Amino acid sequence: MNLSTTKIPTLTVNNPKQKRQEILNYFYNSYETFEKLFDMLKNDELFYKKSEPTRHPMIFYFGHTATFFINKLILAKVIDKRINANFESIFAVDVDEMIWDDLNESRYRWPKVDEVRDYRVKVKDIVENLILTLPLNSTIAQSDAMWIILMGIEHERIHIETSSVLHRQIPLEYIKKTDDFPICDVDNPIVTNKLIDIESSSFRMGKDFDHHLYGWDNEYGVLNTTVDKFKVSKYLVSNSEFKEFVDDNGYKNLDYWDDEGKKFLEITKSNHPTFWIKQSDDSYKYRTIMEIIDIPYSWPVEVNNLEAMAFCRWKSCKDNINYTLPSEEQFYSIYNRANLKDIPLFDDSKANINLKYFASASPVDMFKFNDIYDVIGNVWQWSRTPIYPFDGFKIHPIYDDFSVPTFDNKHNLLKGGSFISTGNEMMKNSRYAFRRHFYQHAGFRYIIGDEKIDIKSFQNDDKFIDEELEKHKNSDKIINIFNYIKTIIEGYKLYNILEIGCSIGTGTIELAKCYEKVTGVDTTARIIQEAVLYIKSIKNITNIELWQVDPSNLKLHFKNYDLIIVNDILNRVYSPKLLLQELKNRINSDGILVIVSHRNDNISILENNFKMINSKIIEDKKITLWERI
Repeated sequence: MNLSTTKIPTLTVNNPKQKRQEILNYFYNSYETFEKLFDMLKNDELFYKKSEPTRHPMIFYFGHTATFFINKLILAKVIDKRINANFESIFAVDVDEMIWDDLNESRYRWPKVDEVRDYRVKVKDIVENLILTLPLNSTIAQSDAMWIILMGIEHERIHIETSSVLHRQIPLEYIKKTDDFPICDVDNPIVTNKLIDIESSSFRMGKDFDHHLYGWDNEYGVLNTTVDKFKVSKYLVSNSEFKEFVDDNGYKNLDYWDDEGKKFLEITKSNHPTFWIKQSDDSYKYRTIMEIIDIPYSWPVEVNNLEAMAFCRWKSCKDNINYTLPSEEQFYSIYNRANLKDIPLFDDSKANINLKYFASASPVDMFKFNDIYDVIGNVWQWSRTPIYPFDGFKIHPIYDDFSVPTFDNKHNLLKGGSFISTGNEMMKNSRYAFRRHFYQHAGFRYIIGDEKIDIKSFQNDDKFIDEELEKHKNSDKIINIFNYIKTIIEGYKLYNILEIGCSIGTGTIELAKCYEKVTGVDTTARIIQEAVLYIKSIKNITNIELWQVDPSNLKLHFKNYDLIIVNDILNRVYSPKLLLQELKNRINSDGILVIVSHRNDNISILENNFKMINSKIIEDKKITLWERI
C-alpha cells in the first residue's frame, strides 16, 4: 500500500503552489484508495447487495463520497451547477438507525455501476480543478472554500474505514483477494495481560479553532479536567483473553449484560464475536476483510461496546475487582503517559495504523508506547463515554449534522484508531462515536474503576434551533396560519400532503389532524430530531412521516402530492429557484400549492405552471394559494 506515504496537509500556506500539490496528492490518494476497496467485489451485481440489514447496498457507498463533494460545494456556493441531480439526491444521506433514515429499497432506483464510475471521474475532475484554482490565504480557515475540499477528503477517509467494515461483513464468496490490502502474517505466543498504574493528572481537552490541521466540529472547544490515578491493562484484550469469557458461557449468562446488551443478544442470537466463525469441532476461524484464516489468538478481539462491557462485568465477578472501560478523559491520561505526539509529528511507523503495515489487526504485543501497547492503532478502543460537545462547540454550517444527532447518549466514543485509520482519524484529538451495538475494527482495554457511564448533558446553544424552538413554544401564531390554510383549501379533495419546511412539526401536526397522510421534510437532521421528539409527545398522531432532505433537490419518490405547503423556508435554502421549479414535478395535475413566506423572491417562477388564486397576510406572513394549471 502507498497510503501512508501521503502526508496530512497542514492549514498553513507558506508556498501556495506547493500547498495545492500537497492537497491534490492527498485527494488523489484518498479517492483512489477508496475505489480500491470496491475492487474486492467479484462482479458489479454485488454492488447491489447489503452486507448488513441496517445499511444501504454497497452501490450507495460507492457513490456517496463523490456526491458529498458536490452537495457540500453547492451548499457552500463554491460551484453552482450539479453533475447529476438524481445521484446527488439518492446518494446523499447515510443511515445511522435514526427514525428518519430511509431504508425502503422500493424508493431507490440504483444506477448502473459504470454510470457511478463515470460520475466519480467527473467529480474527480471538478475537485482537481478547484484545488488548483481556489483562492488560498496564509491559513486555510473554516470559512474558506478550500476547507470544503478538505472536508470532502476527510469524509472519504472515514468511509475508507467504514466501508472496509462492510466489506468484512459481506459473505466471503462475494469477495476476491487483491494485493492492495495485505494482512498480518504474525501470530505471536500469547502474552498475559496485566495492569499498570497511570498517575493522576490535569490537562485540557479540545482544540483551538486556529489549530493547524483540519478537524470536525466536535473536536473544538475546551474541557479542563483532572483525572485521578487508575490502573489500565497493558495490552488490548486479545482473542485469547476474550475466549475465556466465551468459554465460560459469557454470552448466555445475562447477569453480565445490561438491558441494551440483552436486547442485542435477543436480536442477534450472538454466542461469540462477529468476526469469529465457529467450526463443527467448536474451534474458531477468523474473518479478515478479504479472507478467513485460523483464529490469531494473539491479535486483539474485535467486538462492540456491549460485548466489551459484558466482558468487564464477567471479569469483575471472576476476579472480585471492579473492571470497566476507560472514559475519554482516561484515554487522554494514557496518551500523556505514552508521550503520544499529535500528527504531523507522530511517526506512523511506530503503530499499526494508516495501512502502514497491514490491512488487519496484529499481535497485541507488537507496537509499544513506553510501557503500554497499542495506545493508538491496531484496532479502535471503546470508551464508556457517550459523545458530547466541549464548551465552545460550534457546528460547521456546511456540515451541520456531523455531530449533533449523535449527542443522544446512544453513541459512545472510540479512541486510538485502527490499522486502516487515516487522516484526521489518526489524531489524538479525533472524536468518533458509534452506537454501542455497531461493529467497527474495534476492541478494548480495561481499567479498574467504576462502571458508571459518564453522561454529559448537551446544552443546545444552536441559534437556529433555539429560534425554532422559541417560535414553536408560542405556537398560536403558527396554528392560526395553519387554521387559515385549512379554511382556504376546504372543499378540495386532499389525501397525500407534503410540508416543505416542517421545522419541529407544529404545522405538520395540525395537518395530520385533518388529513390521512402527511409528510414533513426539512433541511437538517438537527431540526428533524426535534420534530421527532415533539410529535412523539402528542398522543394519537400516527399518520406523519418525517425526512431530512435537500428541498432544492428532492429524491424522486417525493411526488404525487395533492397539497404541498412550502412553509417559510425560501430564505434558508441555497436555491429557492430550484425548489420552486421542482414543484410542478411533485404535485398532481389538480394539486394545490400553498406558499408561506416573509419574502416573495422568485414567486414569479411558478406562473408558467400554477395560477395564483388567493393571497393574504396573516401573522406577518404572506400566504399564497396556487392551483396547478
